[in-house]
Amino acid sequence: LSYSPDVWGLNRRTMESVTAQEKAVRFQLFAAYVTLTSNVVVTAIQIASVNDQIAAARDLLDADRKMLDILNDQIKKGYASGLDLAAQQSQLAGAQAALPPLLKQSAQLHDLLATLTGHFPSEAPQADFTFATLTLPSDLPVSVPSTLVEQRPDIRQAEENLHSASAQIGVAVANRLPNIQITAGVGSEALKLGQLFTPGTGFWNLGASLTAPIFEGGQLLHQERAARANYEQAAAQYKSAVLGAFQNVADTLTALQQDADALRAAAAADKAAKDTLDITERQVRDGYSGNLQLFTAEQAYQQAHIGLVQAEADRYADTAALFQALGGGWWHRTDLAARNDNDK
Repeated sequence: LSYSPDVWGLNRRTMESVTAQEKAVRFQLFAAYVTLTSNVVVTAIQIASVNDQIAAARDLLDADRKMLDILNDQIKKGYASGLDLAAQQSQLAGAQAALPPLLKQSAQLHDLLATLTGHFPSEAPQADFTFATLTLPSDLPVSVPSTLVEQRPDIRQAEENLHSASAQIGVAVANRLPNIQITAGVGSEALKLGQLFTPGTGFWNLGASLTAPIFEGGQLLHQERAARANYEQAAAQYKSAVLGAFQNVADTLTALQQDADALRAAAAADKAAKDTLDITERQVRDGYSGNLQLFTAEQAYQQAHIGLVQAEADRYADTAALFQALGGGWWHRTDLAARNDNDK
């Protein structure tokens, strides 16, 4: 039998370092999970935005075509000029040119969503997202700083890397100190199997040895210095992760505030354009306005509606970014949370 007492903590610090490395890798898994789910959410928001923009662009294109037909008719009657016709043709061409990029983007987003959810592009989910089917959470997960440090998986990963680097210093120090080993032996000198346990045939011994590194050429000393340098690096990376996390949250909160102002302005513009369209429709029914004014109002409304859709998309995307900045809620997954609690 032999036993090496862990006098200088070599085994203990080695286990401490390995355990911290295992936790760091697991927090890296949590970070990947948060990134993946955030990308799925943002992709769904982008699909909803593009779908609503496509619908508005098609309505706008239809209004432009009707206006062009009216201008062609007015030119025949002498009520419109070639300049008016050319301007409307340019407007129609611009509306036609805007639709194909939106259709391409929609197809690419569906392919991306399929990939993010683990499917081939041909197996993309059939759900077509619109803003009418999406809702913002009533309560945003604003956290105090200490909670943020506990929730962000990248911070937790940097913390475990720092823990492992600290333990490696202890390992390097212990390697420079003498190693104590205790040995014991027990046996029998019997010449026959039947005499194996008879009195006078047994023997035992107990000893101890002390070994210390002598001719290492400074290697162990430099290993210790390297471990301390790695610790300083890990400490700087941990500080950088914390500061980056707080910057990320601050930037996202600022973006949300600006999104709210932009959304209010876009909603006001959309409402004003819709009111103008409604009034023009009533005037057309009563004979006070013509179809040209009606389609002009329709154009203005669809353009304002596209601006509103884009503002809504920014608000949704930045809300998802805030959830990601605050840790993404990975602790709500029972399998991940249970494994994390077992390590506490």
